[in-house]
Amino acid sequence: MKLKEKIKAIRLRKMGKSYGEILKKVDVSRGTLSVWLRDIKLTSKQKEGLYKTLRRKNAYKGAKAQQEKRIKRTKQIVIEARKEVKDLTKNPLFLAGLMLYWAEGDKSDEREKVKFSNSDPSMIMFMMEWFRKICKVPENKFRICLHIHELHCRKDIKEYWSRIAGVPFSQFHKTQIKPTSLKQRKNKLYNGTCAVTIYDKDLFRRIKGWRLEFLKKMNIEMEEENQPP
Repeated sequence: MKLKEKIKAIRLRKMGKSYGEILKKVDVSRGTLSVWLRDIKLTSKQKEGLYKTLRRKNAYKGAKAQQEKRIKRTKQIVIEARKEVKDLTKNPLFLAGLMLYWAEGDKSDEREKVKFSNSDPSMIMFMMEWFRKICKVPENKFRICLHIHELHCRKDIKEYWSRIAGVPFSQFHKTQIKPTSLKQRKNKLYNGTCAVTIYDKDLFRRIKGWRLEFLKKMNIEMEEENQPP
């Protein structure tokens, strides 16, 4: 009764197919298949092909598992962050910083890092206060990168932004100097752009949760405001 299936299974195995691939085409148990195929010897090339296929499948499963884990953790952190908004909105620093980050901060889900860039020193000082007091970022997590045009380079530019941000030189990335065709400085007071980066995926997700909940609350308030008297 199973002769046709056995012949088909043997033929597929001799072609270098894996047990999994054969079981999709032959309706028998894995145990029966093992008995049928135990004397079939694969060539070195066939074994290598099966090994590579297995590695690809395992890599895919691993990547898929990591992706699902990341999605689950993101959802969990966003939900918890949204619950925090009710109490945090009582603090003006929270609201102002959230709005500034919403406008100027990095919101790319692909990178999942917290980054705020600005050329205004008072803006950088304010956001550093927000990161420290509201986000509770440890001092060793801050990274600074300066972007400045060639004509505005000065020896003390790094020292200037270190004072503004309150971050030591050891946490600065290499300064990015942009070439320019200008022959002289037009703005002698220009100190370049300071980019503050915090490599913390969970903080990025938390800020996202705050933003989503605040937006939801604003929509509710706007609807209430538009209600007829």
